[in-house]
Amino acid sequence: MGDADSNRAGEQDRERDAALLTDAVRAAGALALSMFGTDLKRWTKGASSPVSEADIAVSELLETSLRSATADYGFLSEESLDDQSRFSRRFVWVVDPIDGTRAYLAGRDDWCVSVALLEETQPVLGAVFAPVREKFFFARRGRGALCNERRIAAACGSGLDSPRVAGPEWLLERFRLVAPGAIQCPRLGSLALRFCQVAEGAVDVAFASAKSQDWDLAAADLIVREANGIITELSADPVVYNGRDTGHGVLVAAARERHARIVLDLRNGAVP
Repeated sequence: MGDADSNRAGEQDRERDAALLTDAVRAAGALALSMFGTDLKRWTKGASSPVSEADIAVSELLETSLRSATADYGFLSEESLDDQSRFSRRFVWVVDPIDGTRAYLAGRDDWCVSVALLEETQPVLGAVFAPVREKFFFARRGRGALCNERRIAAACGSGLDSPRVAGPEWLLERFRLVAPGAIQCPRLGSLALRFCQVAEGAVDVAFASAKSQDWDLAAADLIVREANGIITELSADPVVYNGRDTGHGVLVAAARERHARIVLDLRNGAVP
């Protein structure tokens, strides 16, 4: 197969994957919504992470939908065993069945289904669906970012006079040393939705504490990038996915110009 034929086949595969992703995430959101507000079995994993039967049901739906149609792809979900076969696959689905489980169980609206398709270490497709808020974010690498099928963009500019900012309080306190007029926005239960707020221009800057995982980030990362924003570690190092350790450091997201200024201030020691 020549390069042109190979590129054409790859393009057809991504079109198929984009349609598959959209259908699967919408179905997963509908399932999660049907169980929302009901009397669910719930338990705790690890030190303090809540899990419910809804998380498991949505994870199983997504795994069945995605893996049956793309058997040669890897799969990584927050709620299923990592068999590590993903390391031998070029493409890997990364799934957070319900991002913001605490919010979901509390009856709030700030939760979502988040799914990305990685090519090696970077996302090429991403979807974040918040059913209660009726927002469906979608991005394909090189094609821009959408919310409910309308193009979105991060708030442009580099100013820090009165930026709208969301994130953990300890990070916001340090950020105020750079931007004392910063306007604190509500901290959403879903990290993916927090970053999607940057992509749609509702928030200028968003932070995340260390230990967020691939499934929390990958879809929103691509959506932010395709909306002319960027997510990196505070060191400005890019976020790399599909490693043996799926955890990441402290992260910052903003439009590209503003992000560059924030990172520069951090490097100069303005924020410890």
